[in-house]
Amino acid sequence: MIFCDPRRLRSRGIMGMNQRNISYIGRYNPRSLYKQVDDKLITKQLALKAEIATPDLISVISEQHEISDLAQRLAGQTGFCIKPAQGSGGKGILVITKVEDGKFFKPSGGEVSLSDMERHCSNILAGLFSLGGKNDVAVIEALIRFDPVFEGISYEGVPDIRLIVFKGFPVMGMLRCSTHASDGKANLHQGAVGIGVDIANGQAIRAVQYDEPVQLHPDTSKDLHAVQVPHWDRLLELASGCYEMSGLGYLGTDMVLDSERGPLLLELNARPGLAIQIANDQGLLPRLRKIEALGDQTFSVEERIAKAKEWFGGQAPN
Repeated sequence: MIFCDPRRLRSRGIMGMNQRNISYIGRYNPRSLYKQVDDKLITKQLALKAEIATPDLISVISEQHEISDLAQRLAGQTGFCIKPAQGSGGKGILVITKVEDGKFFKPSGGEVSLSDMERHCSNILAGLFSLGGKNDVAVIEALIRFDPVFEGISYEGVPDIRLIVFKGFPVMGMLRCSTHASDGKANLHQGAVGIGVDIANGQAIRAVQYDEPVQLHPDTSKDLHAVQVPHWDRLLELASGCYEMSGLGYLGTDMVLDSERGPLLLELNARPGLAIQIANDQGLLPRLRKIEALGDQTFSVEERIAKAKEWFGGQAPN
């Protein structure tokens, strides 16, 4: 379903970018707090303080001369991820899923040399992938172990769960699954699949690729509508708790399921995209306005989740 008629958009409660920026991001997200979510290292430190689980931190490279120690920093690792602390949209993320005989391999099976990784770290520090081209630091995290429940719905990459959280209420969710077209990254603009999920139970509602409905994964032919996200209540708790942790009223939470550690917070986004509405075939505005109508009442994480399930759950698959 492609939204194009402005009257139809309004009738469906679809939120556009200008309205998002002015009425929600501008109103509910203090700019002084942006750095806490724009910088993944700061986000990780805040999460650890708030006892919110994140992928294990292996090392941080903040100076060019430290790159010569990369081999020592990676010693003993069988898989890891190198990412810019201030990157966005999946840019600059290098995932190594296998280390064998001193050789490093990407999810696709392609080999990456140590010198390639050193050059990649150097580019990260120079700001090649960061917001605004600012100097950055390279964050090296432990590899997320693919939960077998997602076998076949993601290709050469780990799927992640995006939840939009407004004033602490989880209002809309989506599972993002990588494809060959997206080069193993869960980025919808690069060709990943977005699966809208029922906020009440994590059951798939609808799946899209390039904003068009799909039934099967383009690479594995797995039925995307049969997906049921496990540990759903825990994922809702993690997402809802990020409201107090970050101080942001309108944010996107990106989480993953690790086969050993369970739900983990990857990162937060103060300017979450709007494609989640297409994946769910639902507009955000009615849900956001329902919460705004509560005024300044205070609710616990548990109360917010219960109300979100009651108000926004029960969507029938399309």
